Amino acid sequence: MERFEYAVRLKPAEEGGFVVTCRDLPQLISQGDNVAHALAEAADAMDEVFAAYVLGGLDFPTPSRTKRGEHSVSPPVETVAKAALYVAMREAGINKMQLAKRLGVDEKEVRRLLDPHYGSKLPRIAQAVELLGKRLVIGLKPA
Repeated sequence: MERFEYAVRLKPAEEGGFVVTCRDLPQLISQGDNVAHALAEAADAMDEVFAAYVLGGLDFPTPSRTKRGEHSVSPPVETVAKAALYVAMREAGINKMQLAKRLGVDEKEVRRLLDPHYGSKLPRIAQAVELLGKRLVIGLKPA
């Protein structure tokens, strides 16, 4: 199962609050006034990093295990679903046009399903993932 949850480290900032970094996603650098705010900002920054990976055609790094003093963070669920579709397409070796044909839709709809800034519906993303032989799974973890 593919995970889209990464370990982040919070380092106290000189001016107060925390600077957030992620060893698996070096592009992720954020800051927050307190731990809760820093983790929320990390999730928001991760959303943008995921967008850059998808739009740039890059592979997602495998998440490392969380080490002592780190926190596990993932982007919003919609972004995770789109990342899962992106990974499933890459693993299946198909492009947007081929997926559009399988879905019976115009290629523009597949572009929107992958667009991190477009509000796609989860059932539609799940349907596309299933056409690629995978299943989109959403779970719960303690906060």
